[in-house]
Amino acid sequence: MSLYLVAGQGASTTPTVTSGDHLSTDRPRRYPSDTSDAEWEITAPFIPVGGTRLGAGGRPVSYARRDIVDAIRYLDHNGVVWRALPVDFPPWRTVYHYFRKWDRDGTLNRLHNGLREQVRLTEGRPADPSAAILDSQSVRAAETVAQSSRGYDGGKKINGRKRHIAVDSGGLLLMVLVTGAAVQDRDGGRLLLWALATCFRTVRMVWVDGAYRGGLLTYGTALGLVVEVVAKLADQVGFKVLPRRWVVERTFSRISRCRRTVRDYERQPEHHAAMVQWAMVIVMTRRLARKRAPTHASSGADSGFAAATKAA
Repeated sequence: MSLYLVAGQGASTTPTVTSGDHLSTDRPRRYPSDTSDAEWEITAPFIPVGGTRLGAGGRPVSYARRDIVDAIRYLDHNGVVWRALPVDFPPWRTVYHYFRKWDRDGTLNRLHNGLREQVRLTEGRPADPSAAILDSQSVRAAETVAQSSRGYDGGKKINGRKRHIAVDSGGLLLMVLVTGAAVQDRDGGRLLLWALATCFRTVRMVWVDGAYRGGLLTYGTALGLVVEVVAKLADQVGFKVLPRRWVVERTFSRISRCRRTVRDYERQPEHHAAMVQWAMVIVMTRRLARKRAPTHASSGADSGFAAATKAA
């Protein structure tokens, strides 16, 4: 069985890069997943510049980083294969190279976690969370997923992978663990609790559902965490909104708005985790752009997507 865990906090220092340091682009923003100017202003400080800035080192870049970011977002949002990227984006091999590079060198993690801290601060909350909610979701795997990294979830009758996530009290992603679907929630929960205690020292309260009962509560206590089970109501029949639990369910809904995450097409578990993070990056940049109320007019595609995600 293979697994992959992404966790960690955002950079504590203020990025010194601005959108003006990046290679400019004149590609029209025609797709709903494209970054608006306000979103690029927010995203640009976390993306490596390369050879476009004096003293930064490296070869001069051939393709604007904004176009590469938009290509990754397009693929994640629309669920196409890499070779089907539209021709107005950089070549798919170049886009895939940076997708994999930014995942491996921590750029994506810094981007995602930095945006999460900004969202929390704009909402008047501390940058670091004090509580978390855990849950898991099984997704069917395509034929590209190897047998060694998939499993069968007998409860959900799903052959594929399972993503275990921890979110803050507002539903923002703190970490994601990708395993085979056969892995039990309580086993994945132990890894999430350990990561929470290691990476988020301010977290003290953790809410879970009934699948996490048992030794997980004692394990959390040993880590200095208070783990509370939010059980179903005694007379509950069918679906009902439960305190705290609805927050993580809403996060799964936001992730599943990107078609690439509705089913698992990634050969590597880390690439599925990256697609989950990119889905949340889209949500957070849209939210921050709306909070900052840019003075320039957004394109029709941007405003259309913003209206579709207003509930986020």
